[in-house]
Amino acid sequence: MDMNINEVKNFLPHRYPFLLIDRVISFESGKNLTAIKNVSFNEPQFTGHFPDQPIMPGVLIIEAMAQATGILAFKSEVGRPEIGQIYMLVGVNNVRFKRIVEPGDQLEIYAEVVTVKRGIWKFSCTAKVDGALVTSAEILCTQKKADN
Repeated sequence: MDMNINEVKNFLPHRYPFLLIDRVISFESGKNLTAIKNVSFNEPQFTGHFPDQPIMPGVLIIEAMAQATGILAFKSEVGRPEIGQIYMLVGVNNVRFKRIVEPGDQLEIYAEVVTVKRGIWKFSCTAKVDGALVTSAEILCTQKKADN
């Protein structure tokens, strides 16, 4: 199951420069999802992080993981979100950064459902570049109807 950027935009409220999922390359309902983030030098964070050695900030890697979990939860639970329905990040645990991510890298993000209890989804996530582990984390999120 492949989702291009236009389909991804149907599941996430984020837009440039904060939409961090470019494509979904695999999905198993209620189980897991694999997504891609193409890292480009043209992204605004690289003008200041760092000008002489651009490195993708760790918090943006975590945000990309959280966005992948949102797509996984929506597609597993309701198929497609209603207007104003979003998944909110409520926790990040056991984060480990193993190597840097630079412009030109393709970040492969894997999210797996661990548990769903009382509306809180717990995911095990990893991000890799060229098969090498970059980041691992436990992500928690919950569904929320956006305030209008």
